[in-house]
Order: sequence, then C-alpha cells, then structure tokens
Amino acid sequence: MAKARKQDEYEEVLSNYYEDRGVSSLITIDIDTKKSDKIASEISKFKNVEDVLLVTGDVDFVIKARFQNYDHMKEFLTSQVSNLEGVENVTSLMIVTTYKERGEFIEAEEIMEEKP
Repeated sequence: MAKARKQDEYEEVLSNYYEDRGVSSLITIDIDTKKSDKIASEISKFKNVEDVLLVTGDVDFVIKARFQNYDHMKEFLTSQVSNLEGVENVTSLMIVTTYKERGEFIEAEEIMEEKP
C-alpha cells in the first residue's frame, strides 16, 4: 500500500511539473527477440516515435519519442507499447535537458547566452 501511495505521489509530481509541456523520452524495451522485426515495425508506426534501435546489452530496443505531455507518454507506454505481443518490459527515461542533438548544439547555447 505504501509503495502504491509513493507511486501516486510520484505521478502527481511529474504531471504537475510537466503539465502540458512537451516531453521527450528514451524508452528501453525488453522483448522476445524472435519477434524483434514485428515489434520494431509496430512501434515504428507511431507518429511520435522518432527512432527505433535494436541494441546489444541489457535491453533489446532503445526508442526515442516525443509526447504532448507526461500523461500522453504514460498512456503510450502503458496502453500501447506494453500491450504489444512479445514485449516483456518497458522503462522510460524522460529527457530533462538536451545539449546537443543530431550534431547541433541546442539548449546549451541558450543557457550559455543567458549567463552574464
């Protein structure tokens, strides 16, 4: 019960923090590797998914996606990705600040310009 209450508090903090701001996330997925092509194909169909990468290591896929807000991301993870046949575990890493993307400096330049 205490764990559920902490999870609810965590969810509330994230929802309040992000409100209706966009959220970018790196998502790791463990799968039944025999179904990797089918899962990659299904995930690639979502418009908010930018990258789908099959990787070596502790996870099978790394996905980069953008969402309208935190609730949209949560819905995507719990109702869409987690329910795909062959998906065993899903973890998200919300991106807090992007300093460089696709070879271009992004927010880091703005941060440096703001400093006196």
